[in-house]
Amino acid sequence: MDEPTRVLPDQLVEHARRFYAEGRTPVAPRRAATVVLLRDASAGLEAYLIRRVASMAFASGMHAFPGGGVDPRDASGEVGWAGPSPSEWTARLGLEDDAAARAMVCAAVRETFEESGVLLAGADPQTVVGDVSGAEWETARQALVARELAFSEFLAERSLVLRSDLLAAWSRWITPDFEPRRYDTCFFLAALPAAQGARHVGGEADGVAWVRPSDAVERGQRGELAMLPPTLVTLAELSGERSVTAALHA
Repeated sequence: MDEPTRVLPDQLVEHARRFYAEGRTPVAPRRAATVVLLRDASAGLEAYLIRRVASMAFASGMHAFPGGGVDPRDASGEVGWAGPSPSEWTARLGLEDDAAARAMVCAAVRETFEESGVLLAGADPQTVVGDVSGAEWETARQALVARELAFSEFLAERSLVLRSDLLAAWSRWITPDFEPRRYDTCFFLAALPAAQGARHVGGEADGVAWVRPSDAVERGQRGELAMLPPTLVTLAELSGERSVTAALHA
């Protein structure tokens, strides 16, 4: 499918012109990670979208994938690790060092659990945890959201290893220089684990849905689903994939 046309509103174009004309200094982008959860359905490949609450300072009311900023603690503490090493992720993501890559992957897995209740971790490199919707898991998830618990502590307390092999690097987006809030975001793909279910956990989202990428793109172009360009383009790129396996190998 062709990449959707993106037209900047006149006021945004004027904002950009003024920014460059005045020689302003861009705000340093904050590192972030987002994960496109995928599943195979009777109608074809589906992706999981959340709608960000209207009170959010950034992208309020927009449909997006689970994700968020890198926590400084994502780069510290010992984390049980399975799959490609941080050095391999450094090369894949084009980051400056292994600590940055490790933090990015940890943020991707942590934010996915925080915003969808899906945990890409297991007791060993060959397994994935099952249902994580129980009360004990939910208490831990909320502690992670509140930053009362580091992700490394969460995994260690449950003798779990992060399954970095369940993630596929997809793209990297950096907010334009002229924006007051800027993010340097790595986009990943991941299959929904067989024994888990994505769920509406509230917090930063006031709605969730599984959608076929092509349907979401059409609805976005009609103005029915508000999305920022990275979300819309990612869905357009996935529209031609027929299955989770095909998408992960793309």
